[in-house]
Amino acid sequence: MSKTTSPHKTGHRRSLLATLGITTALGFAGIGYITLMGGAVAAEGSAYDYTFTSIDDAPLPLEQYRGKTVLLVNTASECGFTPQYEGLQTLWETYRDQGLVVLGAPSNDFGSQEPGSEKEIKKFCEVNFNVNFPLTSKIVTKGDDAHPFYKWARAEIGSGPKWNFHKYLIDPQGNLVGSFPSIVKPMSKKLRKAVEKNLPKSES
Repeated sequence: MSKTTSPHKTGHRRSLLATLGITTALGFAGIGYITLMGGAVAAEGSAYDYTFTSIDDAPLPLEQYRGKTVLLVNTASECGFTPQYEGLQTLWETYRDQGLVVLGAPSNDFGSQEPGSEKEIKKFCEVNFNVNFPLTSKIVTKGDDAHPFYKWARAEIGSGPKWNFHKYLIDPQGNLVGSFPSIVKPMSKKLRKAVEKNLPKSES
């Protein structure tokens, strides 16, 4: 069945691609990172169309976060960026009462740096970084076997994760509004500013 795109959604996509159309290349280990890439053909639907599995093997539909702001991060336990777990936990504690959800998605895609089981990953995060934000089961973020969300995100903005701890920001309406490479720290001014801009608006 084909989907009908509302004028509002079409307008948002045009605005997204226009606003995010500036390509910013950031270097890391010889890899050219693109923060936000213009020229993409916006995909249909929203983040709420996709479901993960939690690290405890329960359904984890993004729909349950409708009305909240979600920062989705592909994580790994043996990466040079692994200490970012601490910053992600701080970000979560700072903004969760204002409607932010930090969601970690362990992945073994880059450098085989997440080799453990879900049980091992969860224990590692809790023991070493006191992580209590939600985590998904291990996922694939690239290629033909990529999780459907990551295929949608790539179609939406024209780029996907190039390494562990890539961050996608999803607004309370399920729109993908930000894409931040690994070198952008969770508590950096750049990321916090984007989070604050997209937090749910409180009703007066």
